[in-house]
Amino acid sequence: MQSKGTLKMLSKQELKSESAESWGHGSLPFVLEDDISKQALLLTELSKKVINMGQLRRIASQGIPDGAGIRSTVWKLLLGYLAPDRSLWSSELAKKRSQYKHFKEELLMNPSEIARRLEKTTVLNNDNGKSESRCVLSRSEITHGEHPLSLGKSSVWNQFFQDSEIIEQIDRDVKRTHPDLHFFSGDSSLAKSNQEALRTILTVFAKLNPGIRYVQGMNEILAPLFYIFKNDPDEEMAACAEADTFFCFVELLSGFRDHFCQQLDNSVVGIRSTITRLSQLLKEHDEELWRHLEITTKVNPQFYAFRWITLLLTQEFNFADSLHIWDTLLSDPEGPQETLLRVCCAMLILIRRRLLAGDFTSILKLLQNYPPTNISHLLYVANKLRGQPSR
Repeated sequence: MQSKGTLKMLSKQELKSESAESWGHGSLPFVLEDDISKQALLLTELSKKVINMGQLRRIASQGIPDGAGIRSTVWKLLLGYLAPDRSLWSSELAKKRSQYKHFKEELLMNPSEIARRLEKTTVLNNDNGKSESRCVLSRSEITHGEHPLSLGKSSVWNQFFQDSEIIEQIDRDVKRTHPDLHFFSGDSSLAKSNQEALRTILTVFAKLNPGIRYVQGMNEILAPLFYIFKNDPDEEMAACAEADTFFCFVELLSGFRDHFCQQLDNSVVGIRSTITRLSQLLKEHDEELWRHLEITTKVNPQFYAFRWITLLLTQEFNFADSLHIWDTLLSDPEGPQETLLRVCCAMLILIRRRLLAGDFTSILKLLQNYPPTNISHLLYVANKLRGQPSR
């Protein structure tokens, strides 16, 4: 059995009899230390006054060990939420968390707040008018902007109804987020609290981004970030996980936001263009497999790659393996977009024999239910695709 700390070399069957040497630059891209060694290396790097981001990326790309809150801190650095200069962390975090609190106060509306505003308006109107008799009830005038049927942009009721529509859509998805994890699912106070945090983050994001609002699947991208930050052993960090997650979510989504904009689906930056790039990448590195999938069996890559790409592979592997993949995605100095496509291409190459032997139905079933695989080996193959000449 393959040991956890070593990489399996590429087999001839997996890569059409190509040698491992021909898929690389003469040496393995990753030299995996065991978890204890990697943890020590990361802790040493994180303890420096100014962190060497190149070194951090190199170590983190191999997979970040669980524990000690390492992944939480490293992801924040990789996403640019924390600066390499540790002396800036305290002030920057305080500023961002205060900003998020302000966003919630300004953007989230609830019935009690509406009632408070209406009561204030009523008091002001009554003070300005004079009652003819104390025995006669005064008639309060509700301003147009405060009327429940008002559609004006400044109407608090209109804002509330808009929020309700967004929250209802978000709520349906949040309740379905990782039903296999007690952290997100169930009736426990922990699960309910975590679900509420996800709802709040997604609602604030939707309000700040009216061009995109909320799109189904964003909850799946948000979940790993919140899970990691909320489980930080540092109590202060864990307590502020919601705010930290929001800003890291915004940063991560900035590289993929065009995939969630329906108006851009057919543009050069839309999801269909990205899927086409995946198809081209496969053709460059394994034309036989590409031809079998798209010409012979006519399996449109959108049938499987749409979910792979838009959800950043969160649904194709177990949660722990997804986190490992994200370690590599976030560590790429060029950004996660191209690395994601290489990983998707590697997923196809690793099961090429089964794909070449299949028909439309069996291929689609296999790709929509990707089989368990060695994640370290998958990422190794993906890295081999980097900068390789066309075949």
